[in-house]
Amino acid sequence: MYKISSLVIIFGACLLILSIINIATASQVNPTLVRAETISGIASIALVTIGYLWTEIKPKQPTKALLKGKEGFELSNELTDEQKNELAWGSKQILTATAASTILIYWDNKVILRRGMISEKIFIPGEICKRSIDQKRLISLVNTELFPGRDEFDGVLNNLPAVIVYPLEKRGLTIVGGWSKRSFTNSDEKWISGWSDKLYVLLSN
Repeated sequence: MYKISSLVIIFGACLLILSIINIATASQVNPTLVRAETISGIASIALVTIGYLWTEIKPKQPTKALLKGKEGFELSNELTDEQKNELAWGSKQILTATAASTILIYWDNKVILRRGMISEKIFIPGEICKRSIDQKRLISLVNTELFPGRDEFDGVLNNLPAVIVYPLEKRGLTIVGGWSKRSFTNSDEKWISGWSDKLYVLLSN
């Protein structure tokens, strides 16, 4: 698809250049030549525009980052069987149905779940996490390079390219890291938010 759109842009540009050269080197300019060159110029610009729009409509798939960590699944032993089953099921769904590379659940000042690509580092909520709790809303960092406070998520996994933070009221957080920049869709955010709300009720009991 990208090769086709590139060829369309190149062809349109070449046609426009040839049209300009043609009228510039013409020994005699008459209405017929002007009409032909006008039509040719419009067609050239149209081809370039179509090729460009085609590229924008069908953007490249984000490249996966090379994340340094290990595949793992860590679950707190202090949880009930029902809570463990829900955490195991929900985290698996998020990791398989979205672009998530890792998921961490923080509850009552403790990490109760790590799954996916994980690290041995201690996670401590920073300003972004605290803002999510205070504002009671999901925060999505589509490109962590643009956020100076992104290093607070190194306790989840180093150099995550995208992160979703969702508050479990004032008692905890669901943190989901992506494989690449701009990797999460609106549907992913809704799924993570809905499951987290369900999880909050279960953990509270």
